Amino acid sequence: MNSVASTDIFSPMLGTATSIGIALLVALAALVASGPTVAADPLPPGDQVDRIVIEKALRRLTLIKGDQPVRSYNVALGAQPQGPKRREGDQRTPEGVYEIDARNPRSSFFLSLRISYPNDQDIARARAAGEDPGGQIMIHGLRNGYGWLGTRHQRNDWTDGCVAVTNSEMLEIWRLVDVGTPVEIRP
Repeated sequence: MNSVASTDIFSPMLGTATSIGIALLVALAALVASGPTVAADPLPPGDQVDRIVIEKALRRLTLIKGDQPVRSYNVALGAQPQGPKRREGDQRTPEGVYEIDARNPRSSFFLSLRISYPNDQDIARARAAGEDPGGQIMIHGLRNGYGWLGTRHQRNDWTDGCVAVTNSEMLEIWRLVDVGTPVEIRP
């Protein structure tokens, strides 16, 4: 018996390096054939989710229908992600319970869903501190013209307090979320 392992059926004919290449191609073909791990279409056309949960520490946005997660996305947050938003310009993403109160198909960031921040508690807290609570907190895609960044935008938290996803993810979220959908933003 030669020095080639008996389980390597390609080596006697092609050499060890070539057999490794073939094995890698076979493994890649099997991976591609297995398809995505999440359904390509999470809900039937026209169906929508019941709520959105954003977990800041995990940098994750999850769409929920009933009690079941439908889809999760990695996100970028405000450039100062620790703690709740307190005032205009603090670059923090709020924490609390809100809802989607507007849709903007002409946003300077690829599509946007406005979160109803500030709520009454946020306004009272800001007034007590003598500050403006800020506003215009959105779930949005990438700045128009920068869609090519794709998931690379998630390397750093870069927004002024918004929740950012890729443009293809924003298209899916846009389809599944309507005005009035509750949004819970957790630390």
